[in-house]
Parts: sequence; C-alpha cells; structure tokens
Amino acid sequence: MKLDIKVKRIYEPPSPGDGQRVLIDRVWPRGGGNQAAALTLWLKNIAPSAELRKWFGHEPTRWMEFQQRYRGELDRNSDAVGQLRAVLDNGRVTLLYAAQDELHNNAVALADYLSLKG
Repeated sequence: MKLDIKVKRIYEPPSPGDGQRVLIDRVWPRGGGNQAAALTLWLKNIAPSAELRKWFGHEPTRWMEFQQRYRGELDRNSDAVGQLRAVLDNGRVTLLYAAQDELHNNAVALADYLSLKG
C-alpha cells in the first residue's frame, strides 16, 4: 500500500486536500494559533531530538548526515512511528513543520523514512 503523505509549512493555510494534519515539531511554531492550524494531532515525540536539531541547524551541507541520524532516532522510537502509522491508516496525512527551508527539514526526512519503510 502506497502511503499518502504530503509535507507543508504550518504557516500555509489549511486546505481540503490536506487530509489529517499532523504537526511533527517538538516546539509549537512561533505566532501559530491552535485554531488556525486545524491540527488532527501534534506528535511532538516524533521530532528529532533537541541535540540533533541543534547540530543540524538547518545547514544544507549537513542534510545527508542529519537524515541518517534522524532515521536512527526513528528506528528507536517505535511508539511515535506506530502512532503516526495508525493515522496514516485512515488516509492522507499532511506532515506540518515550521522550518523556513522547504527542502531540508524534519518533515521531508520523516516522509522519506516512512516511504522507505513502507
């Protein structure tokens, strides 16, 4: 079964095509209100560790290693991954993140991880 995952900045307005909206950042985004986000779930525990996030610092040159380290964290975090997979069983999920970089962020890495793991 192909997973139906989208990735979107939380600052973009919700749309009907988003399906279930899951915030995957450990910290609530600046300036974001709960109502405006239209969240299905805030899954803090699936976010990269504070240490990994600080090490990465959104430096594109560290992207490949960040993905490897984050995958290792996800492999050891079966509870949170299982919780997200249960949400995915109900249809499309949009992974929401706050980072400015749309190509190098935890949502992109998580979507890739889930696709690889099936």
